[in-house]
Amino acid sequence: MLAELHNKAGSLCEPARSGQLRCPLIVRGSSEDVVTDHIVVTLRLLNPRWWLADLLNGALGTNRFDRQFYRRLRIEPWCNQAKYPRELLPYDEGSTQVDCLLSWANPPTTVYIEAKYGSNLSASTANGDASQGYPTDQLIRNIRVGLHACGYFQDDALFDLTPRDFVVVLLSPIKGHPLVRRYRDESLLRAAIPHSDRLITLPRSPFIGELDYADIIAVLRRQAKFFTRPERTAAEMLIAYLQFKRRHMPSSRAHQKPLDLWEGG
Repeated sequence: MLAELHNKAGSLCEPARSGQLRCPLIVRGSSEDVVTDHIVVTLRLLNPRWWLADLLNGALGTNRFDRQFYRRLRIEPWCNQAKYPRELLPYDEGSTQVDCLLSWANPPTTVYIEAKYGSNLSASTANGDASQGYPTDQLIRNIRVGLHACGYFQDDALFDLTPRDFVVVLLSPIKGHPLVRRYRDESLLRAAIPHSDRLITLPRSPFIGELDYADIIAVLRRQAKFFTRPERTAAEMLIAYLQFKRRHMPSSRAHQKPLDLWEGG
């Protein structure tokens, strides 16, 4: 964060700039992982009572979550999830890495965050096969993997388990992605998931949302009066960083007709 804000990251040599050489020691301004890391590290420092419910409610556009003490709260970046079952998908698919996973125990809840910065949502993920009649974009992959992991599919289990509450959030510099609107329609969502007839139910609606950097900044500023002095300092640094990243966002970041990725449903 400090390296980028104060221009201390150095400059890329021509082979690195052209993509022929990767320099892991140099901060890349286009790196989504760098931005995700800064956000996660800062939010871990802040009392979640003052930001977690506010961010999720803003992403979903509803007052679904209450401010509370979160038991066994986890905020983990880049979490690999188990493979989506082959019997539920007409092709072989690898494991899914969630950019940021949040979970807590009261009530049992899981949140998947898909973070983007210099690129759009991928139209097709690794090993995806859109010829089977189902979309393979990053958002629907996170949704169905999370639904299965949280217990929303009927499996041959000895005991019936209550599904965990589940939310998927797209985080990017600007909001308004059409795929978020598409998958918030239950009929279109079910049509995009193979064997959706085996879904026991769906999470409380809405459970698909999006956040942009302005949302994070607004929550941190509004709740700053509840933070300790060190927390306020960390929050102010993150605000400055997100404003910087928003100003220097690559021009190619504009949404690129994502509705054309899949015309089913």
